[in-house]
Amino acid sequence: DQGTTGTTCLVVDEGLRPIGRGYREIAQHFPEPGWVEHDPEEIWSSVLLTAEAALADAGIEARKLTAVGIANQRETTVVWERRTGRPVHPAIVWQDRRTAERCAGLPAELVRERTGLLPDPYFSATKLEWILSRTELPQQELAFGTIDAWLAWRLTGGEAHVTDRTNASRTRASRTT
Repeated sequence: DQGTTGTTCLVVDEGLRPIGRGYREIAQHFPEPGWVEHDPEEIWSSVLLTAEAALADAGIEARKLTAVGIANQRETTVVWERRTGRPVHPAIVWQDRRTAERCAGLPAELVRERTGLLPDPYFSATKLEWILSRTELPQQELAFGTIDAWLAWRLTGGEAHVTDRTNASRTRASRTT
């Protein structure tokens, strides 16, 4: 579980009983009033350290795992270079309000008709737009995702750029059914 204030890793047995646990806090950064950011590399490091601690606590090796699941802070937005994996900007956290003015200028009824949601800085679309407008790299060289996508990408060495349906439904341009 990669959450807003920390990362928790559990190792569970076949009966889904926890047999190992690791936890590490992560820093929140407030560069301006209403802005909340995380360092994506600190998040990645916290995942590695808590996984190592949970495996040690469980007394097993990583190769004995049969599955990995990710729970995460859904609307926190990360943009990284596809080639290097380097984040191009701090992650903009779900609580961040920097795009409130942009959201107020969007056609609310059209957005609601197409997505089922009202424009709000909570969602990732305007955060993505904000980050992209501040990077000089061509968009085709970048990858975007919420924390689950960032972690899956890192865990697979850049082989998998994925998310689950529940996260995708919060970032896509139309409703999921």
